[in-house]
Amino acid sequence: MISIQRVRVRWSAAARGAPAANARRGLCRAAVLPPSMPAGDVVIHDVLADEATRYARRDGVVGGGLDRAKDLDLWLSVESGRLVVDRLPGWAAYPRQSGPARLFALEPGELGRYRANFRFTATTCACDPSWYYEDWLILIANGEMKTDGFVARRPDHDVDRRVHLYGGSRRPRR
Repeated sequence: MISIQRVRVRWSAAARGAPAANARRGLCRAAVLPPSMPAGDVVIHDVLADEATRYARRDGVVGGGLDRAKDLDLWLSVESGRLVVDRLPGWAAYPRQSGPARLFALEPGELGRYRANFRFTATTCACDPSWYYEDWLILIANGEMKTDGFVARRPDHDVDRRVHLYGGSRRPRR
C-alpha cells in the first residue's frame, strides 16, 4: 500500500499581507490520518484549510490504483520494489513546469516529503487576472502508515520547491 497525505492552505490575493500571513502560519503541517482508510493500492488523505472557511480544516480520503495520484499532479511507478514519484507538468499555475520532474524514489517503508506553493488563476479569461494562492505539503509513504505516522515520523527524502509568488525573484527555499 502507498499512503499519501496532501495538506493545502488556500488564500486570496487580498490576504497576501503580513496580518493574513500570520493567520495562516503553521497551518500547512501534517495531520493525523482518519482511523478507517479505504482499500486500494494507493490511499490519499486530502486536507484543505481555506481562507474562505476561516482556515477550518476539511478533509477527505480516497483509495484506488497508482493512477489515483494524478489527482495530485503526481506520477507514481514501481521499479524494483522502489516507489518512484514524479511531479507532472502543470499549466494552470505559476510557476509552470514544462516536463515531469523526479521528486524521489522510496524504498519500502520510506517516507518522502514534497513542499510547493502555487499561484492559480481563478478564471480562464486573461482579462480577469483573479489569483488565489496555495501552499502544499505532500507526504508519501511506500507502505501503510499508522494514524499518527505522518505527524510522528521525519521524512527520509525532502524536496522543497516553494518559490516567491508575489513578484520579484527569489531562489527556491531549501
